[in-house]
Amino acid sequence: MSALSVSVPPGNIEWRLPSRGRVGMYCLITAESAIFTIFVVAYLFYIGKSLTGPKPGDVLHPPIFYTICLLSSSLTIHLAVRKLFAGKMAAFGFWWLLTIALGGTFLFGTAREWSHLISDEGLTISTNLFGTTYYSLVGLHAFHVTVGLVALITVAVFCFTSQLQREHAERVEILSMYWHFVDAVWVVVFTVVYVIGI
Repeated sequence: MSALSVSVPPGNIEWRLPSRGRVGMYCLITAESAIFTIFVVAYLFYIGKSLTGPKPGDVLHPPIFYTICLLSSSLTIHLAVRKLFAGKMAAFGFWWLLTIALGGTFLFGTAREWSHLISDEGLTISTNLFGTTYYSLVGLHAFHVTVGLVALITVAVFCFTSQLQREHAERVEILSMYWHFVDAVWVVVFTVVYVIGI
């Protein structure tokens, strides 16, 4: 639904109410930020309080490559949205698919790390406090990435079945705000888990 306009005297800048979708996304991001804050604080609070091993420094290795992939996807989704606003559907499809590929690569990296920690290091969610808080925090982020990927793939399907048009650009841009949020949260999670926590 288009934003409402408020008439003003000539010469003044027109003021527009933000769309309901944009306001809804702001509210969602605010609520999700509060949830992540709780999990981050819990992780920081319990660092070093595990009575048994393994400890973070013994088993964690910063996923630099996968982090670069995820953070790069913020650029690719931005480029995709710009192309959609310009009506360049082929270019939009390319950048959108690249965003999905980068997000999928990151999620694969998370799954690979978890497989290593569980199978090779014996760290599960019930091993110790570190395991509980690590899987809770990183798992919460992985869940949000998964939700984001499902949404991105849905848009891709609409694009390649010619159901996505230039007039849908604002809605796609609102969705991209969620993806930028997921990327920004990872910067915090990465810093807490792989820099401060080790």
